[in-house]
Amino acid sequence: MSGIVVHLPEGGGSDAVTLRIGPGERIRFGRGSARTPVELRLGDEAVSRLAGEIRATEDHWQLSNLSTTHSYLVENPEGAGEYLRVPPRRVGAPIPFELSRVVLPSRRDTPVRFQVFAPDHIYLDPQAIGDGSWESHTVTAYSLDETATYFLVLVALCEPWLRDRSPVAVPTTPEVVERLRGHAGCARLTARAVSAHIDYLADEKLRIGVPAAADGTARADRRNGKREAVVGIALKFGLAREEHLDLLPPRTEPAKRDR
Repeated sequence: MSGIVVHLPEGGGSDAVTLRIGPGERIRFGRGSARTPVELRLGDEAVSRLAGEIRATEDHWQLSNLSTTHSYLVENPEGAGEYLRVPPRRVGAPIPFELSRVVLPSRRDTPVRFQVFAPDHIYLDPQAIGDGSWESHTVTAYSLDETATYFLVLVALCEPWLRDRSPVAVPTTPEVVERLRGHAGCARLTARAVSAHIDYLADEKLRIGVPAAADGTARADRRNGKREAVVGIALKFGLAREEHLDLLPPRTEPAKRDR
């Protein structure tokens, strides 16, 4: 429950941004200006200068809609079409989804969207459920949702080991994007989105500490170290197993050259 991650993909006049806040902290989003600074700048003329606010709590996050005219949608991209509508001027609406897509209306062909990774949801150990209060029960050390996109990313990272190929390096982020491209829910998955999922796995789900980077080379080393650490934890504790390979799209074998 160390906080939330907000990821804005590149496009629609906005640069890609990934922000992290801890419990009690907030992020303001909107078009922004010199007099109205925002942490998450959305480059769309239909978005208010100060459109809303995200606040992290201990076990969830809240969305405030500061628009006087537009409702915002919060979608659950991992579910079956679930969404919440946050009306204008609504303050502190609690969001229950572990991974959310916030959608703001726009005059363009597509609305403005960004993702929010919620604080780690805690689940009871299935073997410990029974009589008594939940406080006395054992909880899972690593609570992973096997239907979530971040879990697909984890399985793709671990795939070479799970197939017993004796690999020398973990798959790169572009290789993960290409591996998941055939999945129905990952057709538009980008490298930045995969990096955000890896950050979420390392920092929130598996709680892996990786030293901060000082320069470009160090950042690349840190990214590689984070992927390797995620794979190491997942394989050591059996979080990604051989049966999970069925979640990945079928592999495409290279075509054989005719003689």
